[in-house]
Amino acid sequence: MLLDFTHDHGGERLSGVYGGEPSGATAVLLHGGGTGSKERLLPLVREFVAHGCRTIAFDFSGHGESTGRLGELSLRRRFEQAVAVIEAYAGADGPLVLVGFSMSGQTVADLARHYGDRVVALGLCAPAVYAAEAWDEPFGDGNGRFSGIIRRPDSWREAPALDALRAYGSRAVLAVPGTDAVIPPAVTEAVQEALAARAQYTRLDLPDAPHQLGLWLGDHGDDRREFVAAVLTGLDDRGWTATRAWVAKQTGPGRSVADSRLLAGGWSSQMRRLTLDDGTDLVQRTFVKPFFRHHGPGLLNREASVLALLAGQDSIPAPGLVAVDATAEHCDHPTLLMSALPGRVRVDGDDLDRRLDLLAAQLVRVHDVVPDERPRPYQAWTSPERVRTPDGPLWERAVDVIRRDPPPHEGRFLHRDFHPGNVLFAGTGPELRITGVVDWVETSWGPADLDVAHCSTALALLHGPAYGLDFRDRYEAQGGHGLATGPDHLYWRLLDALHYCPDAAKLAGPWRELGRDDLTPEVLGERLETYVAGLLRRYA
Repeated sequence: MLLDFTHDHGGERLSGVYGGEPSGATAVLLHGGGTGSKERLLPLVREFVAHGCRTIAFDFSGHGESTGRLGELSLRRRFEQAVAVIEAYAGADGPLVLVGFSMSGQTVADLARHYGDRVVALGLCAPAVYAAEAWDEPFGDGNGRFSGIIRRPDSWREAPALDALRAYGSRAVLAVPGTDAVIPPAVTEAVQEALAARAQYTRLDLPDAPHQLGLWLGDHGDDRREFVAAVLTGLDDRGWTATRAWVAKQTGPGRSVADSRLLAGGWSSQMRRLTLDDGTDLVQRTFVKPFFRHHGPGLLNREASVLALLAGQDSIPAPGLVAVDATAEHCDHPTLLMSALPGRVRVDGDDLDRRLDLLAAQLVRVHDVVPDERPRPYQAWTSPERVRTPDGPLWERAVDVIRRDPPPHEGRFLHRDFHPGNVLFAGTGPELRITGVVDWVETSWGPADLDVAHCSTALALLHGPAYGLDFRDRYEAQGGHGLATGPDHLYWRLLDALHYCPDAAKLAGPWRELGRDDLTPEVLGERLETYVAGLLRRYA
């Protein structure tokens, strides 16, 4: 049974409904803008109540049965009204499940930041996020300052809501309609990228649905039940129930995880350092992003086999394999458990020349591995047909270089993602040393040039074009051989560099998490262009 309520706040009377017993988590459902109201969310309210949640939905001022004028509402007032209703009807300290539609994606992010660990699950349905400057602006009549801000191309890219979602670490479900005439795909992808950073994230695609997911879920019972069940999965463990149970089985009887912390620098996966009650440290890799989750079986089984192979290689400090659930048969997501290695990722400028020589020497040792069974052949990460470069003759010339069959080459054992972000260092000065080489999911068989090229691109972006251009010399000075010459080597170098057009900033995201705030998109774009020009001068 649902009960009506009204709540006075800021001179307005907010109309709402609630149901369920006030025990356990409270679900708060927030409608979108425009013609949105609590009325279209009532089937969803009943579904959450049926799952044992106390559930609240209300009309923001100017909507539904609430008083007020819609044009006077703002994102700030939406947030304040939601807080007022939650404080009045959800108790002072109980766990919260926040569900927001369209414009309320912003409100959910604001509430998640405000309530912190009290929020145990999020459900975002075709969510919107907005530039900070839109926060205080009244919505107006569609022609005012608020509308001007949100219509400005890419104004949402620096939305504080994305930072709030990036910091959120519990259960999160993103419901995506097949046809959305309101929310640009780039916004949806940015929200997904933010949630995948820490959250126990699931994407729920509704291919036949339009933007108005509140109406759709109200009319489609199977989708409604699937959405609610997904949001409430593993609620007592913030969504991680299955993974935590699996990890506990791998650690052995009588041992438990005493602490878990997210490691900075991951991009394709979430990396966590687990400390057991006896002080042993393990590292857990979890594929959360849909693309990597889909490819998880191949990637994690490959990494598991490579770690087993490298266990006998004293010259390569790789993690030891503990266990793998590549198909998520037991875990919430595809997961691999491995030993933790000492040291840390270094992206600063101290001891730089020494570090780069150590990188080159370590890469030579990787290429010296002779496996009993070759890994899969390398895969190119771009092609002339797929690459998207800025306009100009420099880029046209660069793309023309890779518009050919791959040069003949001698195959070698490749790390395939070897760069400073996947190497651990310890010590300083003369005591500086490499203590770990990690992230073996892309291990392949192919030309040594590809590993040299990938590390060179990373160095050019991280430390400047000259360091990328000169890495081949360091590699050969440390005993590396078999690299192609002239245009053939240029092919491999550009095949890698062009993969980062037009968004070199993607590679640098984890570096910024490690303190390199100077690596702005503008700096990275300039460095990539200078590096490509340098390659053409040197090898063409």
